[in-house]
Amino acid sequence: MPLDFTAIDFETANSSSASACAVGLARVRGGKVVANAGWLIQPPPGHDRFFELNTGIHGLRAEDVVDAKTWSGQLGDLAAFAGADVLVAHNAGFDMAVLKRACAATGDTCPPYRYACSLQVARRVYELDSYRLPSVAAEAGFADFPHHDPLADALACAHIMIDAARRVGASDIEELALAAGARVSRIRVDEPDPVFFETPVPSVAAA
Repeated sequence: MPLDFTAIDFETANSSSASACAVGLARVRGGKVVANAGWLIQPPPGHDRFFELNTGIHGLRAEDVVDAKTWSGQLGDLAAFAGADVLVAHNAGFDMAVLKRACAATGDTCPPYRYACSLQVARRVYELDSYRLPSVAAEAGFADFPHHDPLADALACAHIMIDAARRVGASDIEELALAAGARVSRIRVDEPDPVFFETPVPSVAAA
C-alpha cells in the first residue's frame, strides 16, 4: 500500500481544547504532498475568548475570525479534505483532543478518524537534542517555516513522516508505525483524550 495520509494542525484561542481557531491540512499520496489547505475558524461559543498567551504564539485575535466559518460550518470542509485518510499530527494527542472537544462543544458528531503521531515516530527514528516540530522538520529537510502557522506546521509534519518512512523503508503508515514502535490509534469519544509522553526512547534508524 502507498504512503497516503493527511497531516493536520490546529491552533487554539485559549487553554480549552475546544477553542479551535485555525486549521492546516496537507494531503500525502504515494509519499508526496499533493494538496494543502488551511482556514480560520470561529471557536465554539463559550470557548471563543482569545488569551494573550495563545495570541503571542500564533498571532491570531478574535477580530481575525469574525468572518470565518464556525466549527460546525467548517467541519464538512475538513472531512471532505481528509476523506478516509489516517490523520497525522505532531503531538497528535493535542490535535485529536481539539477535534473531540470542539465537536462535543457544538453537538457535532466527531468523525472516528484513525491517527498517528509524528512526535512518537520522530523519537524512534531520529537522534536529536530536541523533538519540537521545527527541529524534527529541519532534520527531515523541511526548514525555515513559520512555526505555529497551522498550514506550515501541517506541511512540516507531512515531510517528517515522509522522511521517516524513507529512512526505515516503510511503504505505508501502518508499516512506519510498526517500524518506529509507535501506533495507529482511533478517536473514540467515550475515552479520555489521547496523551503522548515526550520521554526519550531508543532510535531504530540512523540519521
